[in-house]
Amino acid sequence: MTAIIIDDEPLARMMVKEYLQHYPTITVAAECGDGFEGLKAIQFHNPDLIFLDIQMPKITGFEMLELVDEPPAVIFTTAFEEYAIKAFDAHAADYLLKPFSKERFDKAIQKMMLQQNNNAPLITATALQTAIQNNRIVVKENGKIKIIPYAQIQYVEAADDYIKIHTADGVFLKKKTMQYYEDNLPAQEFIRVHRSYIINTQLITRIDLHEKDSHLLLLTTGVRLPVSKAGYVKLKMVLGI
Repeated sequence: MTAIIIDDEPLARMMVKEYLQHYPTITVAAECGDGFEGLKAIQFHNPDLIFLDIQMPKITGFEMLELVDEPPAVIFTTAFEEYAIKAFDAHAADYLLKPFSKERFDKAIQKMMLQQNNNAPLITATALQTAIQNNRIVVKENGKIKIIPYAQIQYVEAADDYIKIHTADGVFLKKKTMQYYEDNLPAQEFIRVHRSYIINTQLITRIDLHEKDSHLLLLTTGVRLPVSKAGYVKLKMVLGI
């Protein structure tokens, strides 16, 4: 079994390596100090297991996992207890709160191995409620990571199994659902005006009657988008019209 340690604290990485010396069947393939390095290492080594810190420079551990197509088993290691619920929502093998003892570490390894032997799902992309983190969305395009702050999102568009995030810098794909973004983007700033569109309310310049019970929305960018009957009711409520 191969493992990768991803943590911005050298002492934390050293502790995990020291504890792993008691497990000769687990080989540490790489150590990484941030999520960017971690993503590259996962793509290169294709490990069976990663020890992952959550609060790191550049991107968080949760955001990094969003960019991994098929995440390996994950044991989170962090000093912040408030992330525990998200970690288990993500079907993590375990969650170690720093500083953790050798006994606690052993329990995490045993739990992970038991789950693997039972073919239990350790982490699934659909379970990761973390694409939206720190008022931003993280996407991957042509091997590069792009961080999109909320304010830069013009509108979100449905595209089969993906969604398109439209910004001034271009259009970026994310493998998520419209319902996910409708539930997680700030409700006062982003409204689902149509089954295929969520718009940034700050960019609305005009709403025109199009046909019976339907409207067209004009954004400051010049883009026109359809508004359903239900979407128009939401718009009137949020905009106070």
